[in-house]
Order: sequence, then C-alpha cells, then structure tokens
Amino acid sequence: METWRLLDTGKISAAENMCLDETILEAKAEGIVPNTLRFLQFRPHACLVGFHQSVEQEIREDYCKRTGIEVNRRITGGGAIYFGEDTLGWELIAGKDAASRDVPGLYRLLCDAGIQGLRSLGIDASFRPVNDIEVNGRKISGTGGTEARDAFLFQGTLLVDLDIQVMLRALRVPTEKLKDKEIDSLKERMTCLKWELGRVPPVQEIKSAIIGGFSKAFGVKFMPEDLTDWEEESFCRRLPSFQTPDWIYRVRRSLKDDRALYSVYKAQGGLIRISLLLDDVHERIKTVLITGDFFSYPKRAILDLESRLKNCRCRRLEETIKSFFRETNPVMPGVTPDDIITAVKEALKKRDLTKLGLSLKEANYIHMVNDAIEQLPDASVILLPYCAKLAGCEYRFDKDCISCGGCTVGVAYELARNHNLEPITIVNFEDLQNTLADMKKRGVKSFLGCCCDPFFVKHRQDFEKAGMSALLIDIENTTCYDLDQEDEAKDGAFMGETDLNLEILEKVIACRR
Repeated sequence: METWRLLDTGKISAAENMCLDETILEAKAEGIVPNTLRFLQFRPHACLVGFHQSVEQEIREDYCKRTGIEVNRRITGGGAIYFGEDTLGWELIAGKDAASRDVPGLYRLLCDAGIQGLRSLGIDASFRPVNDIEVNGRKISGTGGTEARDAFLFQGTLLVDLDIQVMLRALRVPTEKLKDKEIDSLKERMTCLKWELGRVPPVQEIKSAIIGGFSKAFGVKFMPEDLTDWEEESFCRRLPSFQTPDWIYRVRRSLKDDRALYSVYKAQGGLIRISLLLDDVHERIKTVLITGDFFSYPKRAILDLESRLKNCRCRRLEETIKSFFRETNPVMPGVTPDDIITAVKEALKKRDLTKLGLSLKEANYIHMVNDAIEQLPDASVILLPYCAKLAGCEYRFDKDCISCGGCTVGVAYELARNHNLEPITIVNFEDLQNTLADMKKRGVKSFLGCCCDPFFVKHRQDFEKAGMSALLIDIENTTCYDLDQEDEAKDGAFMGETDLNLEILEKVIACRR
C-alpha cells in the first residue's frame, strides 16, 4: 500500500496557514515532497476571503479589529469564511495523477473522503453538489481548491463548534445565495459536530476519522512527518508577503473612479462582480476587475482574462471572452463564458442611463429589468419598501402613506402623485409577488421601484418573470441584509430604517416625459 505524508501544523496564524498552503503546493509541483494530508487550525480566529474576493466587500473589518479576528486571503477561490479556533481544516496536496478526473469528479471524490470520515464518527453526512458536505440538508463542510502545474491542493473546513453570532458580525454573509438553496436563515443551512453529536469529540478522534476516510478513498496509508528543509526555508522566505496589505487587499471592491461602471450577476457557481472603466471615444474597455466567490482553475485565469479584455473594443467583447475560454480552457465550476459576457454587458449597459441625464455614478445605483429604458415612458407604478418608513409610523406596514414628510417614502409618494404615478408600499415578499401579479393583470407595462442591491440579486428572476420592465433604484443606509435580518424583512417585521435615494428617483421620474 502506498504511503502518503501526514502533516499536522497545529494552531497557527492565518498568514502562516496561507503561506504553508502555497509552500507545500509548490514543493509538490517541484517533486520535492510526497502527496500530503495536512490538518490546519487557527489561532487567533480568522476571517478568510477567497482568492477572487475583496476584503471590503466580504468582511466587517471594524468588528474583526475590535475582537482580535485576523483577516487574510486564501490561495483558493470560493466565498469568505470564518475560522474559529475550534474549526478543523484539512487539505490534500497531491499530484494530479493521484486523482485523474475532471474538477467536478475531483470535488466528489475528495468530499466522499471527508464524508466517510464523518460517518465513522456517527454522522450521516452526504455530498451536496458542487463542493459541499451536508447533514440533513445543513452544511457542515465546504471545500475548494487550486493547482500549480502537475499538483493540486484541495481543502475543506469541518465545523466542530460554531458561534453563529460571531460569524454573522464578522462576515458580510452573502445572503443573496439563500434562495438558490431554498434556505430561510443561516442557522437552518449550517450545522457542526457539537450540534449533531451533542458533544465535541476530542480533536485527535476527529483527525483519526478524517485520516481513515482518505485512506479508504485513495487506498493509501499515512505516515506522520515534518516539513522538509526546503519547505522550512521557503516558508520563512514567503511568510512576510502573506502578512502585507498587498496580499490581503489585492482585490479591491471596485475601481475608485466616478466614471467606473459596475454590475453584479449571480451564476450557478457564485457571484460575479464587474467593475470597469471605458474609453467612450474609441469604444474600448480601458480596464476591468472581475471579482466574486467562484472557483477558477488555474486561479490566475481571471487575471489573464482581465488582461485580455484591456483595450478590447466593446463590439468584440463576446468574441474576445469566448476565444479566451477556447484557447486557455480554464475550469470555473458553475461559471460559463456566457455568464462572464452577461455580467460585463450589464455593466456596459449602465451607459445607456446617461441618456436620461444621469451621471455614470448615479447609473450604478440602478438595476434594469427587461427593456427598462425603452419602456420607461410607459411606467405607471412605483413600488416602495416599507423599511424606508419610520419604524414607529402607524403606516409602516400599510400599503399607503399620508405623506407627512417624516421619511423619504412620504416624499416619494408626493413625487409619484405629482407625476401621475401610482405609489404602492411593499410590506413583505409575499405582498411583492401578489402586487406584481396584480399589476400584470391590470396591464401595467413598466414600473419604477426602490430596493437594496442584495434584494435585487436574490430576486432578479422574480422581477424578470413578472413580464414587465422596471428601473429599480438602490436604497441607502443599513439594510436587513447587512444586519442578517432578511427573514424578518421577508415576513414584514424588519424594524430598521433605510432611506430612498430621492435625488436619483426624481431624475428618473422626470425622464418619463
């Protein structure tokens, strides 16, 4: 039976763990070390963004700084995670000949290894495509990986115990994903060993179970070993770079320019965020940033695609992206060339809003549904969120408003009535669905509305399937998504207060003429 290395580095910092990932992967790619199973734990607790994500977009940094949570970046893709000191990570660094199959097949094989380990602990775990392990529909382990030449690194996190309150405060939880998995709250979609077993097993018992699972999956045995001298030297040399802002903040949320165009698109494999600058004179993309919580093999494929799109003529956008995928054959599970094309085109489409007298900065606050601009003159209804009414107002959960002037909704009602628009307050998600159906029945062709960015991403298909055109304007202040209170908002019980962007709303209403 073939012998692979077992490496246990104990509880170390996030920067040290990330540095070890790259060091061991490079050592394997160079043929210096055998296939390796490593266990990793963090001290202090940490928040890690995926390779293609931005810290500002995914992490609540102020909270992390106050509570001593380290922030760093993984060398793998995927979404941001909170790694408590009780969370156990495992990763396999091996040659590609150890599992000669496509990426989805590799995901399944390696998840099955973790599943076998969990089952030996008495947990009825199962595989959830594309790369999760679940127990009775609740996620207990997320996985992902990267590669370097003929070697790959595949890692997973195992939730041993879970402090949900800390997780919610530390991460800007991507709640726009919840609809796809038909889950109503974070607590309902996650679990941990303690909740499933009623106890926290000794860490060595957990590790032995994981080792057993990998031994069965690959038909090998593991021998405990230390880092080689090459790895030790490389680790010490590389570590400072993993502690610098250049590494941690290498992906920014967006281009810091009022002329930049933004979009966010939900593909099956994750969120795609686009930020680009345009040379309008020559109809070229000057520069573009593509970020999100998707996986990419190789991980630098997105950086290469950004480079390919630099100075690309807008009319050749689709051709350029498709030729890039044909020539380089990157693997992005759940993300197709058409997904990237759609995301970039949606950013470019924001330019059309300048024809309405809006600046590019203002255009980025607007989402368009169906033939929004063409149908704007036919807009006859404006939908407004109840969360923008005063928390103590007796009309907060009423579909009407007396326009007392105490909140931005009252001002919006006056604007609407002065321009022959019918204003309607939406008091919960069911009410939105019923209202859209009623509007369609009444022959409404186009409408205006106000909602937050995460709500639109989550319910985009609901708006599109309603069969009407719409311009939806982003709202201000802390939303239910920021506070992880989308369940309360969905039921019409969110008590936070938001603000409508009245200046942009007034400009859009005036453009109906």
